[in-house]
Amino acid sequence: MKTAVFIEPGKIDVQELPKPEVKNPTDAVLKIVRACVCGSDLWWYRGINQRQANTPVGHEAIGVVESVGAEVTNVKPGDFVVAPFTHGCGHCAACLAGFDGNCENAQTDDEIVGYQGEYLRFRNADWALVKIPGQPSDYTDAQLNDLLTLSDVMATGYHAAATAEVEAGDTVVVMGDGAVGLCGIIAAKLRGATRIIAMSRHEDRQRLATEFGATDIVAERGDEAVARVMALTDGAGADAVIECVGTEQSVDTAVKVGRDGAVVGRVGVPQKAEMNTNDLFWKNIGLRGGIASVTTYDRAVLLDAVLNGDIHPGKVFTKRFDLDDVQAAYEAMDHREAIKSLLIVSD
Repeated sequence: MKTAVFIEPGKIDVQELPKPEVKNPTDAVLKIVRACVCGSDLWWYRGINQRQANTPVGHEAIGVVESVGAEVTNVKPGDFVVAPFTHGCGHCAACLAGFDGNCENAQTDDEIVGYQGEYLRFRNADWALVKIPGQPSDYTDAQLNDLLTLSDVMATGYHAAATAEVEAGDTVVVMGDGAVGLCGIIAAKLRGATRIIAMSRHEDRQRLATEFGATDIVAERGDEAVARVMALTDGAGADAVIECVGTEQSVDTAVKVGRDGAVVGRVGVPQKAEMNTNDLFWKNIGLRGGIASVTTYDRAVLLDAVLNGDIHPGKVFTKRFDLDDVQAAYEAMDHREAIKSLLIVSD
């Protein structure tokens, strides 16, 4: 089967690898329909984070179940499914608490699997896979893109809004104008926020942010950004802050633009281990967030929101590529030519 493989920073290759088989009774093998490139993939693509050479890549996909292990009963061959990047078991303490992104049983073996390929061996398939009604052919191109976002980016944006405790009537600041930040805007609106301030300095992303529900755009950074948000909120600050970048400056700004007692929902992968927590203390600011609870949110809110046409997160895919052109898909995101790159794998 064709699979995208990381060779070295800046280089992704498509190789023929053995088609996966069920190894554990909790596995399923999926035929991938669509996959995509994530902003977090760029950290190792750029050589900022380390990744083992010659390993399959990708962690977002939708596909059709081809085979299942003996303990998988909730999905069967032929089912159309979202394949979350999380592999929650559904019964450990983390999953039961609604944090399947932290599943204690997510890793059942040491094999590195990649979603950017023709087939995928998915672990903990019985609970973690999210069934989609019907078949891929029942959906439009745009609907398939919306469904694909449920494997990560839309659920991650929603996780930021949920952990920030966004409520009806809130004023929300969204840090980051990548796909996750844009989905965070969708999530904030879905949860009832009436004012959404998007921190963005790129015109194409500003336009999409506004389409998704942003009421204000702030292009400034650092102290100037803080001053601008405070001016927009009459000096009060935001009720909730969604942080989707992970840099030191972004987290620092997120804390400073929150009102007293606000909560920052943080999903940007941290790029610095240390932070000064004193600002949290003096303003009673809460800092939460982490790995998204993909299966939990998809089943509770997001799948129905997509199927009902209430949200259209698939618009974050601004360029599409065949699997054979995966190198170009990464380059488009690396060069900011695409907000998010879509990979068409099969019909």
